[in-house]
Amino acid sequence: MPSLDDRIAQFEKMAREDPENDMAHFSLGGAYTQAERFADAATAYTKCFQLNPGFSKAYQLAGSALVSAGDTEQAKRVLLDGFHVATTKGDLMPKKAIVELLESLGEPIPEVETAPEPELPAGTFVCTVTSKPGHQMKRPPFKGPIGQWIYENVSDETFQDWIRQGTKVINELRLDLSKDEDEAAYDRHMREYLGIDDAMYEKLTGEKAPA
Repeated sequence: MPSLDDRIAQFEKMAREDPENDMAHFSLGGAYTQAERFADAATAYTKCFQLNPGFSKAYQLAGSALVSAGDTEQAKRVLLDGFHVATTKGDLMPKKAIVELLESLGEPIPEVETAPEPELPAGTFVCTVTSKPGHQMKRPPFKGPIGQWIYENVSDETFQDWIRQGTKVINELRLDLSKDEDEAAYDRHMREYLGIDDAMYEKLTGEKAPA
């Protein structure tokens, strides 16, 4: 089974080869966070929201990584920017997490006027991972609570992006998905790509996330 260092190297390669791919940087930030390389994680998440300024989750995770790295002043700046993005876009989950982080830092919560929701075509599905409009999948991609969460929160476009990235992971790490350890490695990459951290995994499944 690939080690955490292997996964970091893989995401570094993906981000290097496709530097405009915000989700590659997002995944790299998740791997760095797992390795407790918080300054590097903050840099990766920052690159993510620079490429996709509406990606409020990336601001949240960058701010959290900066707090863990001890750079509280920069964390406040990033989190305040993220609060503005999350509030104006109506991203409730990242907004709640950002508020909790700001309060833990003793930072006042600013008043931000929520922008009117944009007119979207009927049936438009907004992906909670990227905050971009897209289409909901016709059914969960697989059984179980993780598959159900993906169905309810991840657009088909984002999941297809993961399928393409996942193919790279399989090929470059030479994974054999008939092997339990390789399937677990693939699933870990998927969760990192889609922003399903260990805490969310445990909340959804009632079990500790596989190593």
